[in-house]
Amino acid sequence: MEFLPSYKELKTTLPLLPDQHRFIEESRQTVRSILNGTDSRLLLIVGPCSIHDPLSAKEFAKRLCQLAQHVSSHFFIIMRAYCEKPRTSAGWKGFLYDPFLNGSHAILTGIEWTRQLLLELTSLQIPVATEFLDPLTAFYYDDLVTWGSIGARTASSQIHRNLASNLSMPIGFKNGIAGNVSAAVNGVMVANHPHTFMSICENGKPTIFRTKGNQDAHIVLRGGESGPNYDPSSVSEALARLEHAQLPPCLLIDCAHHNSGKKHDKQLAVFQSVIHQILEGNTNIRGLMLESHLHAGNQTLLSSNPSQLHYGVSITDPCLDWKSTAHLIQWGAERLQRQFSEIQTCIEVRTSEIVMKEIC
Repeated sequence: MEFLPSYKELKTTLPLLPDQHRFIEESRQTVRSILNGTDSRLLLIVGPCSIHDPLSAKEFAKRLCQLAQHVSSHFFIIMRAYCEKPRTSAGWKGFLYDPFLNGSHAILTGIEWTRQLLLELTSLQIPVATEFLDPLTAFYYDDLVTWGSIGARTASSQIHRNLASNLSMPIGFKNGIAGNVSAAVNGVMVANHPHTFMSICENGKPTIFRTKGNQDAHIVLRGGESGPNYDPSSVSEALARLEHAQLPPCLLIDCAHHNSGKKHDKQLAVFQSVIHQILEGNTNIRGLMLESHLHAGNQTLLSSNPSQLHYGVSITDPCLDWKSTAHLIQWGAERLQRQFSEIQTCIEVRTSEIVMKEIC
């Protein structure tokens, strides 16, 4: 039997500094403002399908941080930093569970390295997003996360809905594997409310938790086995379900997974389609997600020889390469800026016409 540190012990050993805490709180508030429509920008969650190499993750973060500054008028960018991976059947479970990529399952090391990496990304001034998979691991690093996800495989889980109601950041519920949007909508409804359940406190003891509910939960369309759901008809249907449930009419769209048929290069068409929908007036779409890494595609992890892995290439789902990602995001920013400029011109012309009429 191998014992793990309590949440408090690890957070004391690897503390969140005051400046980092302020940055994360400000980033969370920005996401809330985008979701409720008081910030007109789009949320853009970009990064590797999963983290397996801290070095390439930090290189990606530095590039993403520079790009984020250039497009900040239209996008608020958050980096995907997923260290736990849900599996449909079997496979590598993520950096937190197997950080050496060799089947040794050094979970203690994985927990420590995960927190250390998220601290380093925060120091680079890049907000991070992750999927909360195991409620027992969540509180080792929840204080470092700006946006969290409850995945397609767990959106219907009462345990994960309880967890979401107790988390301090906005949480996106993805539609189910089959494409069922009801799982996500119901997840948001449940997470909105207070709950009482058993869990582990920061000192490592079983505790009764009483939550206040998470008012910043929302849905994420990621397609399903029945097909993609980023098209205008599917988006309208999802918004109608939210309205029927008396939930705020806002959602995110994941350009990967079943929306792209799990083909990394098809994320480009999905992204462009969603941007066009927004330009045509659908302001209820509040953001997008992209799976991207330094290099395109993915590679197979052989636990017998992880040293042979190519640098900056995903070992789970295939990702866009950095160059394609940067061009795509810049394209989106340019299109949004063009529309903004046209609207401003129309306002100025109309104002001028009104002034002239008053003078005459």
